[in-house]
Amino acid sequence: MTSKTKRNIVVIGMGYVGIPAAALLADMPGHTVVGVQRRSSRSGWKIDWINAGKNPFEGDEPGMDELMARVVLDKKAFHVTDDYAVCQDADVILIDVQTPTDTNRIPQYVSLREVSARAGKYLRPGVLVVIESTVAPGTTQNIVQPILEKESGLQAGADFFLAFSYERVMPGKLLEYITDFPRVVGGIDEESTRRAVELYRTIVRKEITATSVLAAELAKTMENAYRDVNIAFSNEMARVCESMGVDVYEIRRLMNARPDRNMHLPGAGVGGHCLPKDSWLLKFGVDTYGKFQVPARMIALAREINDEMPLHLVDLTVQALAERGVVLDGAKVAVLGVAYLEDSDDTRNTPATAVIDALQHKGASVVAHDPYVRDLDGYELTRDLDVALQGADAAVIVTRHRLYYDLDLARLKGIMRAPVLVDGRNVFDAEAVRSAGFTYRAIGKG
Repeated sequence: MTSKTKRNIVVIGMGYVGIPAAALLADMPGHTVVGVQRRSSRSGWKIDWINAGKNPFEGDEPGMDELMARVVLDKKAFHVTDDYAVCQDADVILIDVQTPTDTNRIPQYVSLREVSARAGKYLRPGVLVVIESTVAPGTTQNIVQPILEKESGLQAGADFFLAFSYERVMPGKLLEYITDFPRVVGGIDEESTRRAVELYRTIVRKEITATSVLAAELAKTMENAYRDVNIAFSNEMARVCESMGVDVYEIRRLMNARPDRNMHLPGAGVGGHCLPKDSWLLKFGVDTYGKFQVPARMIALAREINDEMPLHLVDLTVQALAERGVVLDGAKVAVLGVAYLEDSDDTRNTPATAVIDALQHKGASVVAHDPYVRDLDGYELTRDLDVALQGADAAVIVTRHRLYYDLDLARLKGIMRAPVLVDGRNVFDAEAVRSAGFTYRAIGKG
């Protein structure tokens, strides 16, 4: 991965996509990278943290500490600001902001529209703009392009270049998934595509596939919808196994012994920036820009099944407490893990909030624990495991952090008020937990 071209690169949005992408680009010869991040009471620390050469991710993120120190402190090739004026010197602008969906499952493009307009004011001829944010198919050309053209007075494809290239990152593997996964790049025209492919060739070791901008947008949302549907099947089969008194993980092992089968892992719910919303982005895109309507029944049903899993975990908690003669109303429940993914600090769309909300709605007093997460707006959160578990009537595992595998069951029983353990991620062996004197319930274990 080398670069023979000098590029001033601006990356807008310093999150789980923008930071690793910016750092990797800054590590290439000839690249100077400036990140743009809004300074707020919640995110302002991130600007100072990055500019000090520190890795802002608190989970297990291989290579990030060394990379951040190298590109910020040693090479001085990367820094972050909240001033969009840096876009006036850019050769390349990457846009990496979130596109959530609302309660009606409609994409909310407030951030995307805002940053497109602010960057557009500084756009100069010859600049390449790449949208890396996950969006509904049709968004790049129907929303972003008109804004950039209006604010800049320039024409896409003639005066500046525009492409979409989606990320496939996952907390815990941010750098690996950028450099060692195949990349899909789709431009609005041939030259836009060529320039974007040339950019990504500086950091991507695997194959880079060029396609149309619409095909790239569809590939991203369909890829995540596919995974969401497969997880929904696993979650439904987990509940089938509970009903039949069988361990779903044994069934999964038997099924996956055949090499062309790959049943996914069931669990307490689906979180992250992508899966809970990308099916709805896909549906919105075809509803808005498609030539005819498609009901998309399968992806909608998968979303419904996966959204039910946190509530099912709460039902298991009610059952386990009842076996001990404890009523959930007034009970103390320790929720273990609020990040959506193990050994990360990423709480985007975490199922833990749905679990906590449902427990509190039923009258429980909830204390959440996570070893990596700084805070969870509106929820009581501690990094002290004993604080969460002391006097608890039940411990409910939502996230499969490594820390929880090492829990001392004898000690746990001693500090809890009632020995009830509810396992949403297959952390424990059922026989071992019950032998230790606990009432145990687990997703997929009858």
